[in-house]
Amino acid sequence: MGIGLARAGWRVRVLGAWRVPASGPVILAANHANLVDGPLLMGMSPRPTHFLVKEEMFTGPVGAVLRGVGQIPVRRASADRTAITTALQVLADGGVLGVFPEGTRGDADFAQVQGGLAYLALRSGAPVVPVAVLGTGDRGRTLGALPPLRGRIDVVFGDPFDASDGSRLRTRRAMLEASERLQTRLAGHLAQARELTGR
Repeated sequence: MGIGLARAGWRVRVLGAWRVPASGPVILAANHANLVDGPLLMGMSPRPTHFLVKEEMFTGPVGAVLRGVGQIPVRRASADRTAITTALQVLADGGVLGVFPEGTRGDADFAQVQGGLAYLALRSGAPVVPVAVLGTGDRGRTLGALPPLRGRIDVVFGDPFDASDGSRLRTRRAMLEASERLQTRLAGHLAQARELTGR
């Protein structure tokens, strides 16, 4: 689905996909500027990926497709225990979980990282692979507007890293510190991706 969408509408360049571990649990943490980011990453990831998707998307034919390809509905208004349990099971089974740690579409600059990513990373012990999606949410366009057809989109995968400090503690302080480390690494990857792609 994602590959067909991307190839039909845009010129997509994927860089660093080899950095995603070929096996074992992995969390892909991507910036999020546009509605197409999720389907695009589902298609461009080198491994099948289960994304946490807002529950409002799971209606009608779109909802049926999302469920059919293993995506996970999540309530954003409060801690969704069902979604968290399902996400942790994906990782326990050695799968790939996709997360937009900013929580919603916006400037896609990792300026704010929600605590859910830190919780999932520390609880599962899975490495986090930062992903920069560039070209879907250029400044000056209306939020949610589709990228220009046949425009270039870059998907840049970074090096996997461990979000913990080695202690494996899951206290509130440990979660806060992990969130800060994640925000620094994700923002750093985004800056490197922009330099690499000239965007």
